[in-house]
Amino acid sequence: MRRSPSPRRRTPGACCGAPSAATRRAPAGRATAAGPGRRLAPAPGEGGEGRPCQGHASCVPICPSQAKYTPLRTQARWGPSVRLVTRAVVTRVLIDPAGRATGVRYRRYAEGPEAAPDPAEYTAGAELVVLAAHAIETARLLLVSGAAGGSGQVGRNLMDHPVLLTWGLMPRPVGPYRGPGSTAGLEAFRFGAARARRAPFRVEFGNWGWTWPLGPPDGRVAELLRTGGPDGRGLFGPGLRAAVGDRIGREFSLQFELEQDADPSNRVTLDPSRRDRFGTPRPVLHYDLSDWVRRGAAAARSVSEQVFALLGAEDHTRFDPGPAWPGYFAFEGRGYAYRAAGHGAGTHLMGASPATSVVDPWQRCWDHPNLYAVGCGSMPSISTANPSLTMAALALRSCDRIHRDLLALHRPAAVRDAVPAVPGRPARTEGAERP
Repeated sequence: MRRSPSPRRRTPGACCGAPSAATRRAPAGRATAAGPGRRLAPAPGEGGEGRPCQGHASCVPICPSQAKYTPLRTQARWGPSVRLVTRAVVTRVLIDPAGRATGVRYRRYAEGPEAAPDPAEYTAGAELVVLAAHAIETARLLLVSGAAGGSGQVGRNLMDHPVLLTWGLMPRPVGPYRGPGSTAGLEAFRFGAARARRAPFRVEFGNWGWTWPLGPPDGRVAELLRTGGPDGRGLFGPGLRAAVGDRIGREFSLQFELEQDADPSNRVTLDPSRRDRFGTPRPVLHYDLSDWVRRGAAAARSVSEQVFALLGAEDHTRFDPGPAWPGYFAFEGRGYAYRAAGHGAGTHLMGASPATSVVDPWQRCWDHPNLYAVGCGSMPSISTANPSLTMAALALRSCDRIHRDLLALHRPAAVRDAVPAVPGRPARTEGAERP
């Protein structure tokens, strides 16, 4: 698969660089104060279809043109009944003797680089509590609170997408470092009978050169400064500029997202001897790859070698044990390494039985009828696809159930008497009682 590089074109309505703070407008009615040494950069308003991608190739960690989603867009639609408590950390879910959640306890911290904790504790009472702190922190909250522990599964079955990265140099420039992280891939390896023997995977063609495996391009510049010349000595001046342009323009990488099986031994636990600044035990992650996943990594490496050969690319992939590759492992006589995708899942599994799962199909804790734990932590398997859309769909489904729960709390509980119907008119009721 070869693709000619295209020049960066200006999209209609988009400027060449990130807009200045003076040209950006915050959502109506939203204001905040900048902390020490910070400059406000409000998100753009809600007009039109939003800002188009300008090809900065820095979606992670931040989009300088603010083309991608920001929570401020959602918050701009909040009504006056919604209050967002900022600089606050929930430390415990409050459960009454009957097993119902009554609210949460939280601590606050000061603005500024030190973020000094407020010694006071605060309580937010609620008729219904929803935890949406993602797989690791939701599990920690449940464990700290002694909640939802009937099945013994809280914190267990932690999953992610281990990502095997391979990288090389194409024979000609391919135009990396522009646009989103990936715009093409191979999906055929997600399916088939081979799943019984090894983990399936999806393949992404990376648009950001060697950034993920080796870091930003300045590392390659430093290498050329040291030993980039034909005689093994460093390059400088025009020669360095030409070498950097040639090499970085030919950088190419593949990203193999591997499915991970749910394993109860991969889990989140607490360490009471290690506490955060609020006095809460820190989470401890126990995480490893099964042989099924490792065989998937070996198959992915073989696919990479075949793709590189077809493209005529120089394979520069190299995995070494050490700090640069904490995910290094040896398997069947060969070394591999993986990066974390940050797609945490599991830890409060959804299921059909309270004996084997933490939440029901609505993401409501089996042990507490008014406590919901929503997010990827409810997923009993992760497949090969990024979980965000599934997480959003599950959240919307839970919202329907939550809405019905709240209506039930405030609906008349009984009807005392029914007034006989007049012929031709519907019956009416009187004396409705509230709970």
